[in-house]
Amino acid sequence: MRRWPAMPARKDAMLPSLFSVSYAGLWGQHSLDPERFIEKAASLGYAGVQLMGKRPHLSVLDADETLLGRLRQASRRHGVRIASVAGYTDFTAGAQTPEVPLVEMQLAYVKRLAQCARALGASFVRVFTGYATDALSASGDWNTCVRAVREAAEICRAEGVVLGVQNHHDTAVATDSFAEFLNEVGHPNCRAVFDPWAPALHGEDLRRAAALLAPLMVQTTLADYVRLPRWRYLPGLVNYERMPDMMRAVPLGQGCVDLQGFFAGLRDGGFDGIVCYEMCSPLRGGGSEENLDACAKESLRVITNLIGASSGNDAGHARS
Repeated sequence: MRRWPAMPARKDAMLPSLFSVSYAGLWGQHSLDPERFIEKAASLGYAGVQLMGKRPHLSVLDADETLLGRLRQASRRHGVRIASVAGYTDFTAGAQTPEVPLVEMQLAYVKRLAQCARALGASFVRVFTGYATDALSASGDWNTCVRAVREAAEICRAEGVVLGVQNHHDTAVATDSFAEFLNEVGHPNCRAVFDPWAPALHGEDLRRAAALLAPLMVQTTLADYVRLPRWRYLPGLVNYERMPDMMRAVPLGQGCVDLQGFFAGLRDGGFDGIVCYEMCSPLRGGGSEENLDACAKESLRVITNLIGASSGNDAGHARS
């Protein structure tokens, strides 16, 4: 793998962070505006936040200097660092409408998010690769995403922030594919936002995966899930057909993701980036503010213990 230039020393090393998507209402849960979310994160004990780069939080359509100023003030007032901004991209979108410059539109979106991130003191902008278009286009999808991510990395460099790619969309989602993808992008301003839940659902060895990607990482985003088996009844056979499991989000440490193994791998690989928690899908206990708060508090306790075990001493970042 490419020997990447070292990142400069960060003030957000091993910073426990809460992702604002958790209080965005996107899956029917309780919703907060971005300023109230920052206040909420502080009250729960998180030292940092990741802001969602779309409505109802940090939309490029709404993020004028007035809003950015209010967010900076909220960050200072509550003692919570705005650590990163999360973009939402799909660089393979629009295969059926090639006359529409969707990649260029998304790169313009990334540029504005990078400007917002810089104004807020955030260290990086998160992007995704692309979803699969069809079985015959895997190579084309890959090449499209490599070119787009490489250009996005240069755009972010010019704005003074790092680009972080998250292992979420189909293209390069497997760990070895993700490492190969980042190597092919080959831009020193492009880093990994590598999460354990996707490789966990794929049945990968999380310690190995984390150790492989740790040198490239600026953040990991944590979530945990339980598997809910599904079957479909076939009356003609008087039997059931197995269907893919449904995954239900639970607080960290209560699901199937091997967080201990993952953090052991991060330690092996020398990771010192941001540790972010998200509640981005239907959650055990529902979407009330009280349940979201309880899950976020319990997950911060787990994160603090994981960071402490990984570093060999007290985490020191979680707020009392």
